[in-house]
Amino acid sequence: MAFAFEKLLVYQKAVDFADSICQHTEAFPRGYGFLSDQLNRAALSIAANIAEGNGRFTKPDRRNFFGIA
Repeated sequence: MAFAFEKLLVYQKAVDFADSICQHTEAFPRGYGFLSDQLNRAALSIAANIAEGNGRFTKPDRRNFFGIA
């Protein structure tokens, strides 16, 4: 059974964006490991914040996580 946030279009787009960023950073030269890691974590945090915010019970809490995403 899918979680409710997985049905959200914005969540699906965030996951697709994170996948795209991961594919692009694989082509970075060897010396840019820190930059590629930081970009990957930032892209993944968008989807993670949407999922976390969707699990909150109060509107201000949800708004906070969605704003961070």
